[in-house]
Amino acid sequence: MSQKVIVVTGAGSGIGRAVADALAIAGHIVYASMRSLKERNRDRVEQIARFAEEKKIDLRALELDVLSEESIRAAFDQVLLETGRLDVVVNNAGMLMVGIAEAFTPAQMARILDTNAISWLRVNRAALPIMRRQKEGVLVYIGSTTSRIHEPFIGPYVASKAAGEALAEAMSFEAAPFGIESVIVVPGAFASGTEHFADAHGPESLAVVSQYGELPDRLCGLGKALEALDADKGLGLTVESVGKAVKDVLELPFGEKPFRISIDPQAKGTDEIEALIGARQLSFFERLGIADLMRPKRP
Repeated sequence: MSQKVIVVTGAGSGIGRAVADALAIAGHIVYASMRSLKERNRDRVEQIARFAEEKKIDLRALELDVLSEESIRAAFDQVLLETGRLDVVVNNAGMLMVGIAEAFTPAQMARILDTNAISWLRVNRAALPIMRRQKEGVLVYIGSTTSRIHEPFIGPYVASKAAGEALAEAMSFEAAPFGIESVIVVPGAFASGTEHFADAHGPESLAVVSQYGELPDRLCGLGKALEALDADKGLGLTVESVGKAVKDVLELPFGEKPFRISIDPQAKGTDEIEALIGARQLSFFERLGIADLMRPKRP
């Protein structure tokens, strides 16, 4: 694949940083975006600069707050000013909430939906007009296996990721006629290599938590259970595996990129679910006369 201009949101650490690194090492111009470059994330900006110098790659920190449409548009304006293009956007920024679902307030639920789903709309509203003018582009989304196989103790997160993926899929059909491809990357849980669990938010209604007795205590053993599953499957997947997967899928020719790819250390079987859904969806779309929208085409 020729050199592309790529923006990765939430690229200060974890999966976002792994994706940004892999794409920059592959020879692309990559903007590792995050908020508060001069304050909260100053150390991360310096790390990115050192890494780029060491590897002799074009990896640039970019100020971008996915909760602000103004910030997103300013960031994309900067990218266009510096490069003249925007070829790929990786919607990765997100947050995690862990605890009894009932104990999260509606305000907390609105916050995680804003971060994990509505932010994708904000980013796409800035990216899609550029890509339509170019008559090409790729929208990549970092989803989650939990959007298909739901789990307890992360209810707000599950709902937000499912909402984000549903939005991404609906928008993919509408973008396809303009030569814009969409790919949802579906990672499983990674017990290390990210700050996802360390930065997780708990419920604010502690009085509600107390009504669940010993049930919340079962959370404590899930980390070790995940590690045991990883060891049992022996796949050896890490957050860097997600970066490689994104790099590999972007190297595929136009029209041959899979809509979903799974990188799941626990091998939960979401691929089988997707195959069934895809077949039923194609059948339904054929009867509606809109099956052509399931694959991108050159305008």
